[in-house]
Amino acid sequence: MAKTAGIDQDALIDMFSQATAKQGEALRTAVSTATLRALQGRELTLSNIRSVLKTVTQAASAGAAKNDARAPDIESMLGSAFGGMDAALLQAVEANRRALQQFVDQGMGLQEGRLKTALAEIEKMEDTLFATVGKAAQGAAAPLQGPWSQVLESMKLKGTDTGTQASAAVEQLMTQAQSALRDSRAMSLRAGQAMMDSYAALVSGVLIGMSEALQQGGAKPAETATSTPRSKR
Repeated sequence: MAKTAGIDQDALIDMFSQATAKQGEALRTAVSTATLRALQGRELTLSNIRSVLKTVTQAASAGAAKNDARAPDIESMLGSAFGGMDAALLQAVEANRRALQQFVDQGMGLQEGRLKTALAEIEKMEDTLFATVGKAAQGAAAPLQGPWSQVLESMKLKGTDTGTQASAAVEQLMTQAQSALRDSRAMSLRAGQAMMDSYAALVSGVLIGMSEALQQGGAKPAETATSTPRSKR
């Protein structure tokens, strides 16, 4: 199978087809890494995010369908797949927050056209995750329908790290934007428009920089002053 959306589907399929429930963390890490790399290879738009999540879900499903493990173990593996996608999307949220922060720091209001849209897209990240994975899972083999349904229902009850981070990011940005306006800081219209026109590319660059910093031993990319660390699932 050729690479789709910048993801080596065969590698993921092989991993899930041979995995056991005890390898949950390894599966989660592999999915997170594959998802994040694919997101880094394109402009970080909701459309591209959906494409990547769909491809990863399909690969995990194809591999799990070949696995002879019991249904509860398959559910655990698919839960790890979802957790990996959640972890990658968490960093996408943080990349958007850091990009928007650049505008806020220069006094640009978040009600400006493209920035308002970008803020709304942050809020949609969790819904995009659930909707895309759910739709892709519907096309999985019949024996996987139950396990996928259980995974999605469980995560909707618990909430995702992506959703938590998105809420914190939006609240933080709105508060800082209001403060900046009170301080009468303002970015020049021309400079602001130029940045807005290439917003998706800007976020992609931020995401790549975050990963490079992490690889060099920097701080965890998803941490912010307002976010509260959550226990690993």
